[in-house]
Amino acid sequence: MSGRGVGGRGVGGREATVAAVDLGASNGRVMVGRAGPDGVRLVEAARFPNVPVQVGGTLHTDMLRLYRGVLDGLREAVRLAGRSAGGLDSIGVDSWAVDYGLLDADGALLGNPVHYRDARTEGVMDRVLRVVPAEEVYRATGIQFLSFNTVYQLVAAAERGGAQLAVARRLLLLPDLVTNWLTGSVGAELTNASTTQLLDVAGSRWHTGLMRRLGIRPDLFPGLRRPGEPAGELLPGVQEAVGATAPVPVTAVASHDTASAVVAVPAVSERFGYVSAGTWSLAGVELDRPVLTEESRLANFTNEVGVDGTVRYLRNVMGLWLLQECLRHWAGGNGDPARGEGRAGGSGGRAGHPGGRVGAADLERLLAAAARAPAFRAVVDADAAEFLAPGDMPSRIAAACRRLGQPVPAGPAETVRCVLDSLALAHRAAVADVQRLSGRDIDVVHIVGGGARNELLCQLTADACGLPVEAGPFEATAVGNVLVQARALGAVGDDLTALRATVRASTPTRRYLPRGDRRSWELAAARLGR
Repeated sequence: MSGRGVGGRGVGGREATVAAVDLGASNGRVMVGRAGPDGVRLVEAARFPNVPVQVGGTLHTDMLRLYRGVLDGLREAVRLAGRSAGGLDSIGVDSWAVDYGLLDADGALLGNPVHYRDARTEGVMDRVLRVVPAEEVYRATGIQFLSFNTVYQLVAAAERGGAQLAVARRLLLLPDLVTNWLTGSVGAELTNASTTQLLDVAGSRWHTGLMRRLGIRPDLFPGLRRPGEPAGELLPGVQEAVGATAPVPVTAVASHDTASAVVAVPAVSERFGYVSAGTWSLAGVELDRPVLTEESRLANFTNEVGVDGTVRYLRNVMGLWLLQECLRHWAGGNGDPARGEGRAGGSGGRAGHPGGRVGAADLERLLAAAARAPAFRAVVDADAAEFLAPGDMPSRIAAACRRLGQPVPAGPAETVRCVLDSLALAHRAAVADVQRLSGRDIDVVHIVGGGARNELLCQLTADACGLPVEAGPFEATAVGNVLVQARALGAVGDDLTALRATVRASTPTRRYLPRGDRRSWELAAARLGR
């Protein structure tokens, strides 16, 4: 379905100037995008930390602080857009998936949302699958089994008493919640809705039968929106708060950040794989229909809704979270993070972390030291459940190495090399499995997002997969967000091929060719049973 010209809006042949609100796992940002037939350009209006807060033993997303950052960012976006002839044409919101807020009968938020990394869902998935078998859930929804999926969060909330659920009148996923606060409108954008494991695999309706069997109220879930459809205009108070002098439309984008990132993959044919690399690595292909085989279920691949009726057939890999948590742990000292002594917090873009700050030079020294460290001295299963929660990641990695009978990394450089070798192995497994399960051959792997800045990870992924890697754009999620808005405004082409041509016309990429001995990767994978 094309979103071009939705609601009769247009920009009269000129390029569109829009604001992309992009809430990532480690930080949020507001980007001003200018898009037209000649390309897309981004300017950062604001960036602000996303720091979960532990209260009473429960980990929460600090949603009000994030919203404050959104408003401040939009104020700056309005100022920047005011320098152009037409001002700000639209706003779109995306974020990470699965987390939600509950609203009461007055539309007020019933407490800060619980963060998906909270421990409340431990063991819940097993109990749910005793009620509805895994085979049936997969045929119904096509979604992979992750312990923090929305369905398990809701069952966990009910098991703990469910006081908020009892009085709630509406459930909104986080980008829909921000859109509600901006416009007063209520809806559920389709790409993000599909990640709940409560949407029918056909992608057109909520699976109310599954909800009822699990004791989840279908009336909590709002109507569905497709990317490109209008989502209202800024409320008068919001318009005043951000300094806009006229009403500003809000457009539903591909509000799951990975769905937006995949729009911005600068592919030239359908024979591409992608890794949206940041806190998580989402590795897969783009298909026309879901893959619902038993083999696909056992491999834990997911069929998430993409733009224009596509399917994002992919596997979640733990991603640069492992590196981020190592850096955060090492931030306790006061020396050089390249020696594990100094402040450290992120690796740029979506791969950052709010728990500190590492200078670019410091991080480059650490990655350079990791590149010199022995390859495959130790590797771990990057997707192991023990790595999901925040905490002392270097110690957990060391413990995993001991259990596998491997040497414990000797210091930060070897730990980082272990992390990146392990992530490359996880990418290798996902790329091999997705080709086998989907029947889609891959000629090139596109790495987009903040992880595309990590040259060592990109090269190791090319080596591991035995395929060329194209790295970039770094801000893929914001680019995809901007392009969906621009298409709805009639400023860019109609289909994904045209949108990706727009990305290629304006975004440089770096190519990494595979090198080295494939046999060494096979032996390393064999240590993990792959």
